[in-house]
Amino acid sequence: MSPRKLTRIFGILVVVLFCQIVHSELQIGFYEDTCNLVEYIVKQEVRKAFIKDKGVAAVLMRMHFHDCFVRGCDALILLDSTPSSTAENDSFANNPSLRGLYNFSGTSMQDPSLDPRYAAILKQKCPLGSTNPNLVVPMTSSPSIIDAGYYADILANRSLFTSDHTLLTSPATANQVAKNARNPMQWRAKFAAAKVKMSRLEVLTGTAGEIRANCRVINS
Repeated sequence: MSPRKLTRIFGILVVVLFCQIVHSELQIGFYEDTCNLVEYIVKQEVRKAFIKDKGVAAVLMRMHFHDCFVRGCDALILLDSTPSSTAENDSFANNPSLRGLYNFSGTSMQDPSLDPRYAAILKQKCPLGSTNPNLVVPMTSSPSIIDAGYYADILANRSLFTSDHTLLTSPATANQVAKNARNPMQWRAKFAAAKVKMSRLEVLTGTAGEIRANCRVINS
């Protein structure tokens, strides 16, 4: 799926997330008088995109995270670069896309804690030196859905990065990993609540913000 298509989908999703934040003017039903079908439209667009490309769900999650954890939920991640400013989506960490690519580490060394059979599969799917920006390597055993499989994979030494496996080096975080793996429904509820909470970070309301005519450009 093209970056512009993803940007358009994420832009619509941002509107809906903002509309569901009970904060100042932003709340459920915010567009009831001007576009009362907006939530339905967004849901259908996301569903259609997901049917075409299962990776869209993970991309939208990552875009949401990157947007909200950098100066709050202001949708700056959608902006194009200008001659005087490099956009977030063109930064070194995000370029050429917010999907990201698999790597064993910064020096291409294999994480010694990684299941060797799993590592062999990853090396086959993502050969060293690959420059294909559209290459997607599944990061969990259930890449098409949002579940607690990430934690089950960590316990099975199938986590992709050393930083993932590090969760097992502390009793506190190791206990949380095991708890999440054992209670997937509880994790799902907590994850959903966390996403909504993250959507409240430094949201611009009233005259402090703007609803862009074009998601990729600040209104002139």
